[in-house]
Amino acid sequence: MKKIAILASGSGSNAENIVNYFKDKKDISFKIYSNKKDAYVLERAKRLGVPYESFLKSELEDGTFLSKLIAEKVDFVVLAGFLLKIPDEMLTVFPDKIVNIHPSLLPKYGGKGMYGMKVHEAVVAAGEKESGITIHTIDNHYDEGSVVFQTTVPVLPTDSPEDVAHKVHELEYKYFPQVIEDMISKL
Repeated sequence: MKKIAILASGSGSNAENIVNYFKDKKDISFKIYSNKKDAYVLERAKRLGVPYESFLKSELEDGTFLSKLIAEKVDFVVLAGFLLKIPDEMLTVFPDKIVNIHPSLLPKYGGKGMYGMKVHEAVVAAGEKESGITIHTIDNHYDEGSVVFQTTVPVLPTDSPEDVAHKVHELEYKYFPQVIEDMISKL
């Protein structure tokens, strides 16, 4: 049994999509964690029947959260809209076993503060001809880990940031679970 921790800070649509993708796989279990006790992802987890809990930023920083993951024998960590920086100690315990998805073609439009609609607004403002997703392992810098997968969508001159967001979300929902499945099959 592979135990997967999903960390999310917001609504959790990617977390829900991942759980649903794996629902018939009996050799994989999930637990959803959020650094916000009122994040909608926890409601999604409850509805999906997936164990869940919230934790404090200080618990991430002082190692308490990492100790919990170790005690629960977590094999792999998925960041699905998780906005806090992962501490170095956690990177050491889970080398190349923490994956993130970013809504742009990194290295463009990455880094601290670049998430969600901020990314799509920047893409449109810059007049980019394409955008997409980057799935990557993480290191001790925002959005600078090793790229595992990228794919693109065209950005039309008439596209609004919301149009780009819709196209990018479709890529996320299609490819993120597949890439996770491939990565955990190699554990």
